[in-house]
Amino acid sequence: MTDRPAEIADEAGPTARRRQLGIRLLALREAAGLTAEEAGDAAGVSKATVSRYERAKGNVRWNQVDQLCRVYGAPDEERAAMVELAKNSKVTDGWWVPLAGKLPSPMRLLLAMENETPRISQYTVGVIPGLLQTLDYARAIRETPDSALPPQDVDEYLAMRMRRQQILDRPAPPTYHLVLDESVIRRRVGGPGVMAAQLDHLLKRGREPHISIQVLPFAAGAYSAALNSFIVYGGPDPSLDVIFIETVAGSLILEEPEARERYAGAIAFLRREALDPDASADLIAEVSTSHPRDEK
Repeated sequence: MTDRPAEIADEAGPTARRRQLGIRLLALREAAGLTAEEAGDAAGVSKATVSRYERAKGNVRWNQVDQLCRVYGAPDEERAAMVELAKNSKVTDGWWVPLAGKLPSPMRLLLAMENETPRISQYTVGVIPGLLQTLDYARAIRETPDSALPPQDVDEYLAMRMRRQQILDRPAPPTYHLVLDESVIRRRVGGPGVMAAQLDHLLKRGREPHISIQVLPFAAGAYSAALNSFIVYGGPDPSLDVIFIETVAGSLILEEPEARERYAGAIAFLRREALDPDASADLIAEVSTSHPRDEK
């Protein structure tokens, strides 16, 4: 299983494109029954280059990708798509790239994947996810001692978090399926007014056609699939999905087939067990009314 601390990932740019390319190149090579050395010999590149491409490390030459695809016997349509992916693998147009040096490496990787994914599925047990937080709610979240920012950096960090949300406002935004544990909407973050405004914001965004919000109620009981928060960033097809898990000890990136299958099953199960979006909205509205809106 591929489960690397996100601190290893020092790319702030086209991480997702390189990962997609690497995952598919590895799958094609294995399907062809070739070792990395055999593939490199046949394509006229080194074994190290084959391995580097598959691990999404460093720059990619499209002509070498083209040759590898020919060696692997990839259909012309797929080969053309892979070459196009390779040609765009150096594009670093993400808005966060100039800020990369100031961002923790888990956030750099998360933003790169988030910027390019067509589908996001998320389950959370802690706080409202960053993509749907209000500024006041985000400001009220308490940092643990080992991750607290210097006071002079807080405003810049919060502005970055708010800008991150713009992916949901694109002309063609990703679909976003969110399952919230009921504890998330009941846990007071900030004053009553802050929490009421946050829940109202959830209701507003949940009415948008590309956003689905469900609540896993206390009455549903406890499930092993609901013990930890996780995000699934969908690729062009499920074989390219990437799972992101952040813990106190660091962040994990899972992309091995069994992990994809397990987390796809977990999110599908949790969505079945959760209240449907309409019933979830009713519960969120009910909880929202318990917080006086004139108090901060």
